[in-house]
Amino acid sequence: MCRPSATLAVWSSAWLNGAAASDDVLDALQVWGEAHDFVAADAAAAEAFDLPLAFNRAATPVQLLLALRAQGAKSMQLLLPVPGDVRGLGGRGPFAEAALRTGEAVVLPDLGYGVVPEAIAEGLMRWTVYSVPMPGVLEYRPLGEAEHGLTDAIRASAGALQALDVASERPGVRAELSARLRAATDAPWPAGMPSRALRVLQRSQEIAAILAIAESDDPGGALSSSAALRRSEALRPLTEAVRNARCAAINEAVRVFAEQADRHP
Repeated sequence: MCRPSATLAVWSSAWLNGAAASDDVLDALQVWGEAHDFVAADAAAAEAFDLPLAFNRAATPVQLLLALRAQGAKSMQLLLPVPGDVRGLGGRGPFAEAALRTGEAVVLPDLGYGVVPEAIAEGLMRWTVYSVPMPGVLEYRPLGEAEHGLTDAIRASAGALQALDVASERPGVRAELSARLRAATDAPWPAGMPSRALRVLQRSQEIAAILAIAESDDPGGALSSSAALRRSEALRPLTEAVRNARCAAINEAVRVFAEQADRHP
């Protein structure tokens, strides 16, 4: 599965550019929770998006969509930050802290705001809009480059694990992988979603499921703490490649919807 932030980025972009109805956006968000609240983390964000401040009565997804249109939102990016990779967060601050805590965010670099989702109760997702005075802008990464990076990381990780002799044989692993993929959240995408982006997202999901099995099997076939550490280091490039591929696929879809609107004013 991808992330709630990915759903918001793609579907709101499709809606802003006339490729989806507002009801379609709401239906897509339902995958991540029955209810979605939107609040502002600071006074500037509250005023710009006409949102209540956190801990007050929350706004609805439709209110956020209307605010995005009123603000002239054009560009948005998916971020999947982790400690050691905070690209796009724009330095330290409440937004960066929240994005690192949840591992995801949407940034509006042209407007100077960021949005972070967080599940706060069963079936309830809270989205908080933050002012980001100096938002970072991710360097555009072509989708083909990200896809090749995924392939290279698979090859390198497999070779490293084989050389370390710590890749364990796990009974029933194929059945477990199939079960994980069936249980993954199947997020819908709007019509016009680039086919290559869909392919990269699907492949990333499959590899993420394999990584989840590997992590649950830790330390796998490693017989010592040093071997376990080397095993973890061998898998790290693959984890990073999955994050990069997901971001590239989502951000490419956002770009495509924006370009479609530019060609058909």
